[in-house]
Amino acid sequence: MQIRKIYSELKPELLYDEVRDFILKQGAIVGEAKLETYSLPSDSSSFISRGTLTFNIQGEKECLRAHIVGSAKGETKLMLDINDELFPQEKVSALKEDLDFIFGSYEVKHR
Repeated sequence: MQIRKIYSELKPELLYDEVRDFILKQGAIVGEAKLETYSLPSDSSSFISRGTLTFNIQGEKECLRAHIVGSAKGETKLMLDINDELFPQEKVSALKEDLDFIFGSYEVKHR
C-alpha cells in the first residue's frame, strides 16, 4: 500500500520528526534515518530537505518506508510505502488519523 500527501507551508524537518514518532508509537523500530538539506540553485538562502526513514518489525523485516521532500516556503510531499502483511490495517489507520489530526490543516486537498 502507498499513501501520498502534499502539505503547504510545513517545515519538512517537523514532518520527518512527527512521522518517525507516529510510526514508533505503532511498535515499529527505526532501521534507517536520513535527513539532508540542499540549497536551491536559484536562491542560496532557500533550502529543500529530503528525508528517508525505514522501519522494521518482527526482527529485521522492513514494514514501512517514508520519503519526505520539500521546503518550508512551499510544498512538502510525504510518501509512505507500507508492507500490508507486516504493518496491519489498524496500524495504518491509526497512523493516518495521527497525521490528519496534526497536519490536516496544512494538507493540500485538491490535486
